[in-house]
Amino acid sequence: MGRAFEYRRAAKEKRWGHMSRIFPKLAKAITAAAKEGGTDPDMNPKLRTAIQNAKSENMPKDNIDAAIKRATGKDAEAYTEVNYEGKGPHGVLVFVECMTDNTTRTVANVKSYFNKHNGGLVPTGSLEYMFSRKAVLEFENKPDINLEDLELELIDAGLESFDVDGDTVYAYADYTEFGSMTQAFEKLGIEVKKATLQRFPQNAMEFTDEQIADIDKLIEKLEDDDDVQAVYTNIA
Repeated sequence: MGRAFEYRRAAKEKRWGHMSRIFPKLAKAITAAAKEGGTDPDMNPKLRTAIQNAKSENMPKDNIDAAIKRATGKDAEAYTEVNYEGKGPHGVLVFVECMTDNTTRTVANVKSYFNKHNGGLVPTGSLEYMFSRKAVLEFENKPDINLEDLELELIDAGLESFDVDGDTVYAYADYTEFGSMTQAFEKLGIEVKKATLQRFPQNAMEFTDEQIADIDKLIEKLEDDDDVQAVYTNIA
């Protein structure tokens, strides 16, 4: 059938692999937000953001609605946000953010992943100061948007910097300004494609390709776990 067919099949398999991994995590974030602040996105900013992020990953509306509905059921699970910190192969620092209904299961799984990949967990708080937490909002770089003027508009809301990558602009602020930044974008009528809280290493390190390959095995194992929402490292 030729290379074109093989390429399309590989791309489709990669896409479905991503969807099968990311959709349960997005659904869990939606359910948790709805359970915490109510099922009306207009009255629940956290839910509105979770839905927005799900849409940015092309999550079907039926999946989103089902995730919201689960929050109102009598057997709705209560999720806990918990972080784990560790050192992976070649001394890489790893910060793992989780959302779980069973912390005993989650810590056992995370610990096993580190142990099987020449690493281990470190006491909670050991790596917190080694990563800065930022609010990151993505929006389309449209011709009618003047970034210099927009920067002045957003400074009071906490904007620290912009980063332009093709048609996408990333706006960065301290994590404490997440709410004020999202509100500022809404007031300005600029649609935010995705809004997240992310961690960035204070002192990034260089690793060889061979070392990166070892580290990636640990990261992939962590990201495959449904309880793990995000994984951060100090890789440059």
